Amino acid sequence: MKFFAEQRREVMMHIEKYMLEKMWDFLKPIDENWQPSDLLPDSTRDSFFTEIKELQESAKGLSYDLVAVLIGDTITEEALPTYESWLTMVDGVDMSEDNGWMKWTRHWTAEENRHGDLLNKYLYLSGRVDMRAMEVSTQYLIADGFDIGTGTDPYRNFIYTSFQELATNVSHRRVAALCKKEGDNLLAKMCGVIAADEARHAKAYKHFMTKIFEVDPNEAMVAFEDMMRQKIVMPAHFLREVGLKIGQTFGHFTDAAQRLGVYTALDYVDIMKSLIEEWHIESMPDLNEAGEKARDYIMALPDRLVRVAERMKNPGLEYKFSWIAV
Repeated sequence: MKFFAEQRREVMMHIEKYMLEKMWDFLKPIDENWQPSDLLPDSTRDSFFTEIKELQESAKGLSYDLVAVLIGDTITEEALPTYESWLTMVDGVDMSEDNGWMKWTRHWTAEENRHGDLLNKYLYLSGRVDMRAMEVSTQYLIADGFDIGTGTDPYRNFIYTSFQELATNVSHRRVAALCKKEGDNLLAKMCGVIAADEARHAKAYKHFMTKIFEVDPNEAMVAFEDMMRQKIVMPAHFLREVGLKIGQTFGHFTDAAQRLGVYTALDYVDIMKSLIEEWHIESMPDLNEAGEKARDYIMALPDRLVRVAERMKNPGLEYKFSWIAV
């Protein structure tokens, strides 16, 4: 294990130069980037209260499940301290100012931080949300942390982030479309700009993983197989409300997302297929026995998961979230 950890650190150092060269292909300059205040009512204007009334009128038309999913997405985004601390523990990343991977982590965190900030302010202004109940869930999610099965292995971490950034892109895009359909164009725009960020970030992590496959294909393939065997868990899988045990709210949140078609079992399969294609898994040369075995498992998995997904029934049980006031 010590040998493999050292090997991974060497690979991270190898691709660090590439990452630093390409970093601004995946991130935007801070001075040019959108900020939450660009999309929210401006409290310095005389029109502020009129704009809030208009925002609340639009928010009234949002369905119960859509508000629940939006709150769950917001809490997930606001648990950012957990995600940053997790990335700093990856082999090959250290806290020194001149470490390239630490630079990436800080800048990625800075971009992600705007997402929860924007959605939280919208929900506060909307009049639809019991903010204290939501804030309790956010504090719990940060305090409880998460266990996503990656450990400190950069290969598993970059596979996870590639998958997860694609999943959040799908979720925010679908929420944006539903908001527009239900008459809230401002919220649709908010979710749309967040989805665009997630797409850029997914592109970055997929590129990092492509470089890892180029220099260490067998270990990268085994890591991919391992993450697929244990399944990609969402970062909010410990989600709970006041008075509930760890993780008890997460299933209700995912049920609402499934009912709306925001994120489904088939989306999971589609993301996996896209990563198989992105990393040229089927045609990857020069694999050893372990690598070939891992590839065989990966290539057969999507069809198996589709059969499982097709047998799943759309969840019909409705649940009353403590977060939703009206």
